[in-house]
Amino acid sequence: MIGRTLDRTTKMFSRRTPEQRICEKVGVVPQPPAPDSKVGIADEVVADTPVICGQRTLPEGDFSGWFLWAGDSFSEADDFFVPLHMHHLSERCPEVVPYLALPPGWSFAIGTGLEDLWFNPALLDPPAV
Repeated sequence: MIGRTLDRTTKMFSRRTPEQRICEKVGVVPQPPAPDSKVGIADEVVADTPVICGQRTLPEGDFSGWFLWAGDSFSEADDFFVPLHMHHLSERCPEVVPYLALPPGWSFAIGTGLEDLWFNPALLDPPAV
């Protein structure tokens, strides 16, 4: 009887998606972007980039709210981020995909041996006009 209960519990937990596990770490409900939405991504972000950072602002229209860049290369230049449909991320940088279920206001930095997740309420402020 105990063995069956443990087997069921193991199966139940193994069914959680990577997105769910990441959101559970920080105690939030997953809010994945629409599959046909876009992210803003820096040109240098590709698979195996040593450190990839992301932050999610409020979604607007077909924009998911996500901005992605490599390491400390962040820039506020108008042409730093280019739009990319979500479905291309699984080819370009698949390691970020599970983190994109984090709700607006969340940021991450990931790389070899690195996973940092934090909430920044300033990301929820409407953009300055």
